[in-house]
Amino acid sequence: MYDVVKMIHSYWAYLVFIMLVVATFNALIKFFGDKEFHAVDFRISLFTLIVTHIQLLIGIVLFFTSDYLSLISDMGMGEVMKNSALRSNIIEHPFAMIVAVVFITMGYSKHKKKLTSKPKFKMLAIFYTLALILVLAKIPWNVWF
Repeated sequence: MYDVVKMIHSYWAYLVFIMLVVATFNALIKFFGDKEFHAVDFRISLFTLIVTHIQLLIGIVLFFTSDYLSLISDMGMGEVMKNSALRSNIIEHPFAMIVAVVFITMGYSKHKKKLTSKPKFKMLAIFYTLALILVLAKIPWNVWF
């Protein structure tokens, strides 16, 4: 089961990355270009929110189907933190991605409360950009390509 979940998590990550880049640049370009907020902008931000939440759920399943918890109990948290590969996989990557999903959720929620286009794009641009930076920082690039 672990291998199947890992494969799904890896391939779904491409969709998440593409959608996050599209949504971020859409919000930035339209914010700085003083464009009107249309239904397609809403759909892009919503689809990005949905695919990132699905990826989070897949990641949680992956975490609990892996041997990470037994590694932590066998080695101890101190030893895990000393090993950069384990620390990245068990602590840093999950934490950064959870925070990125929180930023996306906050941006999406805050943009819905705004009544005009400029503030809507501003909320999306700020929070989706922060999420994109976190995702770019913690993607395991050596495994991904």
